[in-house]
Amino acid sequence: MAVYTEITPTEAQDLLHRLDLGDVKSLEGCAGGIENTNYFVTTDKSDYVLTVFERLSFEQLPYYLHLMQHLAKQGIPVPDPAPDATGALLHSLHGKPACVVNKLRGKSELAPQIMHCQQVGDMLARMHLAGKDYAPEQPNLRSLTWWNETVPVILPHLDTAQKALLLSELAYQNHIFASSAYAALPCGPVHADLFRDNVMFDEGRLSGFFDFYFAGNDKWLFDLAVALNDWCLNFNPSGTGDNVSTMCLFNDQHAQQFIAAYENVRPLNAAERQLLPAMLRAAALRFWISRLWDFHLPREASVLKAHDPTHFERVLRQRVNSPIRLTSLSLSN
Repeated sequence: MAVYTEITPTEAQDLLHRLDLGDVKSLEGCAGGIENTNYFVTTDKSDYVLTVFERLSFEQLPYYLHLMQHLAKQGIPVPDPAPDATGALLHSLHGKPACVVNKLRGKSELAPQIMHCQQVGDMLARMHLAGKDYAPEQPNLRSLTWWNETVPVILPHLDTAQKALLLSELAYQNHIFASSAYAALPCGPVHADLFRDNVMFDEGRLSGFFDFYFAGNDKWLFDLAVALNDWCLNFNPSGTGDNVSTMCLFNDQHAQQFIAAYENVRPLNAAERQLLPAMLRAAALRFWISRLWDFHLPREASVLKAHDPTHFERVLRQRVNSPIRLTSLSLSN
């Protein structure tokens, strides 16, 4: 949530008036994230998040906004885009697409405990099932095609060992994605970025998933793998020193309870259980590539904090060298 497009209070007020969301009392740019311009807005009615989209187009965005609306109507706690008088969810600021959603209660849990993992696993499965009847389709725009296009661009910035790992893993994933086993995996709308900072808790209870702007139709197993790679790692607040390498290891208890909670709602089939190690590698690869791209080819923003790409390099090496298999986890509650 960087700030690339400066929005004045008057511009924000004009938009919120059109949406009948009240008078603006405060407007604050958000420093987290790197894709879009985001502001927290407080009015005399409630709290909202105003987003100006910097990469996604007017043509692409209805998929995401209507997916959020669809999930909200089915009881999944997600931001619900505000319509104007015509019912349109997508608006415009500075010639760029924009939307306003309700701000979720609570805060992100950056040092999750088992109870947090259980709640996220449960709600992720419920979200997948709730999206089954969402008719619009749009592919995950940060999947294999994007990896193949982006890797040649970032290779010149890497050392020899990094290049070897990146090219080897990309070749492996091209092989996996071409397999009949992969083609048979259950699919539907996925969040594709369900990290700890994209989930809110209010007094210990999950209050919502947000930031759906990497969503798309993809394998549900990939979505699960993305979440596991973040929620179920050993936690080291500093991210430095001798404990850095252990941050890439699964916390067995967290992974066990996350998967068990997911399966209590939607049991994994045999193909999903077999391909989980490959999808954990795919999820690590996806975020290593995107972080390398953002780190070495940054865009200008008035508020921007780039993520460290070496974290997912370590995660990927760990997934390659020590693959996790569901049979090695006790899935009993």
